[in-house]
Amino acid sequence: MPKLPRNYLNFQKRFPDLVAAQGEMGRLAKEAGPIDAKTCHLLQLAACIAMRSEGGVHSHVRRALEAGATKDEIFHTAALLISTVGFPATAAAFSWISDIVEKKR
Repeated sequence: MPKLPRNYLNFQKRFPDLVAAQGEMGRLAKEAGPIDAKTCHLLQLAACIAMRSEGGVHSHVRRALEAGATKDEIFHTAALLISTVGFPATAAAFSWISDIVEKKR
């Protein structure tokens, strides 16, 4: 299991029931339909890019890779958003994605 960010661990320590409930909600959402794990993480990655959530992008890049996504699929997910969220958000996402995929080399 990858090392979790300190901020997440601090939040989890302070509000363990809340974090557990949020995790359960995510699990139930994934199991409610036919979308596979890799696609779920690519969709969640797109949402994090749209929200400009660097931590969320890092998390879902890691999870997408673990679910079998390729580096090209992850970068393509970000590129698809250029006409929706704009170039600055897409460029930031490319940087945040690189933070993770470059570590995997």
